[in-house]
Amino acid sequence: MSLKVEDVMVEDVITVAAKATVMEAVGLMNEHEIGCLVVVTRERPVGIVTERDLLRRVLAESRDPRKTKVRQIMSKSLIVGWSHMDLEDAARLMFRKKIKKLPIVNEGRLVGLVTLTDIAVAHVEPKMVKVIKELSNGGWLPPRRMKKVIDLYL
Repeated sequence: MSLKVEDVMVEDVITVAAKATVMEAVGLMNEHEIGCLVVVTRERPVGIVTERDLLRRVLAESRDPRKTKVRQIMSKSLIVGWSHMDLEDAARLMFRKKIKKLPIVNEGRLVGLVTLTDIAVAHVEPKMVKVIKELSNGGWLPPRRMKKVIDLYL
């Protein structure tokens, strides 16, 4: 049985409004310790803003993060996947489109996010599963954003 995207995706996706300022977006990213935000308008995903977007389109261009809106710097050609996709198909799509983060939608609504890291961790070899279990039994807690993937092995 192959894994589906829904088996490893993060469901509590942190979003930001397209009309928010870059400073507000950075605040959310720092608060939640994440590297991207899905941009929404009327509860529909319309773009994504990543750390790279912030570096290239704000810092490198000397834009004022208090005045610049997220819609001005987000990646607009949003590529999405579906929760029932095979994980391998999601990985192929991400490699083909050269993206590291894939928002997951069902009927146009954002339901999750999967990253290449999530996919890599989901395909951990059995000896790594043993290490993960040993770490867990020793009191190690996985990073919050990886908990669902790690739980697959425990």
